[in-house]
This record gives sequence, structure tokens and C-alpha cells, in this order.
Amino acid sequence: MKNEQRTPSAGGRLIFWNVMTLDGFFEAKNKWEIDFHNSVWGEELERFSTEQLQSCSALVFGRVTYEGMAAYWKKETGEIADFMNSLPKIVCSRTLKQVDWANTTIVSGDIEQEIASIKRRSEKDLFVFGSADLSATLMQHGLIDEYRICLAPVVLGAGTPLFKPRQEQLTMKLLEARPLKTGGIILRYQPVM
Repeated sequence: MKNEQRTPSAGGRLIFWNVMTLDGFFEAKNKWEIDFHNSVWGEELERFSTEQLQSCSALVFGRVTYEGMAAYWKKETGEIADFMNSLPKIVCSRTLKQVDWANTTIVSGDIEQEIASIKRRSEKDLFVFGSADLSATLMQHGLIDEYRICLAPVVLGAGTPLFKPRQEQLTMKLLEARPLKTGGIILRYQPVM
């Protein structure tokens, strides 16, 4: 798959978004231990998050991330919560049978083919939040068009790595490096095919 500028008829891009520590972790030793996100959160990252949500057609999750996000966002209020709760959501899972977060669809068959098909039909971008295991699968099949990472100025020392081991190197082209007043940096990369 080539990463080129897409026309509206070519479908949407699949964009990977996450906050990562300097030592490469997206959560600490325990599941959902993400307090380090507070080190980068502020007006700039909130604005960036809102812009991303406004530009997307759907959010894509693996089961574990979906369950955690659903539990959190269903009870939240405010502009970002309203976007999160109203946007279409796709949860990729072979075990999940039902969902209770508004506008959620379960994808349980051939996930790679189904996500590729959804991308082709989408007029706007799709975003993968968290979901390191799902992202590794999507990376392996060349389905991620852009990587957006907010680098947090924190070294955890241990935790869950954002990127899983791979057989092949993946080279990236830097699209943008945006420093935040909080000390974080938003990095945007495109895979070089």
C-alpha cells in the first residue's frame, strides 16, 4: 500500500494516535495506569484532540482499549466527551459479543480485510486510539497511514511498550514535530513504503 495524498474518492486514512513516554511505554506496569498523560495535557493538547475528533469518521479500538474507553467516556461530559460518545466506533474483537457504548460496531471476522474495506468506504480519517495489539496487526498489514504520538517528558522505567517486536524494520518520514508548553511533543510520521 502506498502512502500518498488521498482524494475523497480514495477513502480515508487510518491514523494511529497515542501518548508515549520517553522510554517507549503507553501505560505503566498495571493496565490503564496512564497518570503520565497529565504531564502533557493542557490547552494545546485539548485543542489538538478536538481537531482530531472533528476530522474523523470513526474511532477504531481493540477489545481491551474499547472496554476501558467505554467505561470512562460513557459517564463523562463536555466537548471532547460529546465527540467521543457520538462518533461511530469500531471494536475489533473475536470474543466480544455485545457492546453498550453508543454507535459501536463489532468487527470480528478477518480484521485486516474489514478495516481495509472500511478505510476505502470512509470519506474521512479513522483513528486507532491505544490498542497496541491491534495496532501491531494493522502495522504488519500496512494499514496504518500515519502515526501521531504525543511524547511525554517522563521515563517510567517499566510498563507496556507502545510498539511490539517486529520481523522487519519500519522506516518513517517526519511530517511534523510540534512542541507543547507542557514539555510534550506531538510527532507525526508517515511510513515510508
